[in-house]
Amino acid sequence: MNYKFGFEKLQVWQDARQLVKKIYKLTAKYPSSEKFGLTNQMRRCSVSISSNIAEGTGRKNAKDQAHFYSMGYSSCLELMSQTILSLDLEFISKDEEADIREHIQLVSNKMNALRKARLKR
Repeated sequence: MNYKFGFEKLQVWQDARQLVKKIYKLTAKYPSSEKFGLTNQMRRCSVSISSNIAEGTGRKNAKDQAHFYSMGYSSCLELMSQTILSLDLEFISKDEEADIREHIQLVSNKMNALRKARLKR
């Protein structure tokens, strides 16, 4: 059995990982002219969420951990904004926007709870 790092055991990280997969699949359908625009931004943003969770778990004190969870939460909001813009530009459907919104809300709520829990330490 392979060793699992602490972040891999967190449900929020697993949810964020699924969000990355959704974003990559969704943006694969974007126009090629957006390769260095929204496609790149949304992919980087989604990866940033899971990366900040992982980095936060590696920090020794609660304040540092909370900082990275806060950064991940901010990336969730950034990704939501980009998703709304994608809808406005008709790159995605209302159903796709609703699905991504629901997943972002799930991850952002868990990240916020994780941040608050660390600050109470």
